[in-house]
Amino acid sequence: MTNTTDQLIIADKAYNSRLLTGSGKYKDLDETRAATEASGAEIVTVAIRRTNIGQNPDEPNLLDALPPEKYTILPNTAGCYTTEDAVRTCRLARELLDGHDLVKLEVLGDEKTLFPDITATLEAAEILVKDNFKVMVYTNDDPIIARRLEEIGCVAVMPLAAPIGSGLGIRNPYNILTIVENANVPILVDAGVGTASDAAIAMELGCDGILMNTAIAAAQNPVLMASAMKKAVEAGREAFLAGRMPRKRFASASSPIDGTFF
Repeated sequence: MTNTTDQLIIADKAYNSRLLTGSGKYKDLDETRAATEASGAEIVTVAIRRTNIGQNPDEPNLLDALPPEKYTILPNTAGCYTTEDAVRTCRLARELLDGHDLVKLEVLGDEKTLFPDITATLEAAEILVKDNFKVMVYTNDDPIIARRLEEIGCVAVMPLAAPIGSGLGIRNPYNILTIVENANVPILVDAGVGTASDAAIAMELGCDGILMNTAIAAAQNPVLMASAMKKAVEAGREAFLAGRMPRKRFASASSPIDGTFF
C-alpha cells in the first residue's frame, strides 16, 4: 500500500498520485475517461491548441469526461514553436479556466524531433512567471538548463527521457540523476516512457513524478496499460525510498557462513 503521507507537492498543493497523464490520442472521450481513472492520475494535461474545453460549444467538451472538480487540469502549450504563441496560449487557458494559473510550458524546436527550443523556452518561462503563472516546464535533459529554469521561478522542471512519443525509455539516466540531485523543485520525467519498466526506472532514480500520454494511449489496451503504469510509478517510488542494495561485481551469499557447523 502506498504511503499517503509521501505526497507530491506542486505549487503548494499536495497530490497522492505521482503519475500525471495526457488527454490526447485516445479513440474517444470514453476511453480517455476510463484510462485516466485506471491510472489514478490527479493531474491531467490538456493541449489548448488541439482540445475543446469550452471554446467550441458545438463540439464534445473534454471537461465533461474529466471534470475540474475531480482533476487538476494542466493546460499545455503543445504545438507552439515560438515564445509568443506559448505565452498567448497560456493566457487563453487562464481565460477559459476562470483564472487557472498552473500551466505546462513547452516550446518546440522542430516538427521532426519535437525537441524543445531552449532559448524560446527560457524566454517564455520568464514572461509567464512575471505574469503570475505557475509554470511546469518541459525541457531537455541538460542539468544546467534545468537549474536555470528553477532559478527563473518554475514550480516544476520536466526533462525528457527520450523524444516525445518515441517510447524509447530513459536514454541518459545519469543526466536525469544529476538534475534530481541538484533540484529544489519537483522533477518529473516528461516524454519517452514506453512501458511500465521505464516508469519504474525513472522513479528509482528519484524523480518526483512522471507525465505520460502516448505510452498509455497508444497501447493495445490503454486502460490496462494505465493500470500498469500506476503500479510501476508506485513501485519505483517505494524502491527509491527503500534504498537499493549496492551493486557488487561478484556473488554474495544470501545466507552468511559465519558460525555454521561443518
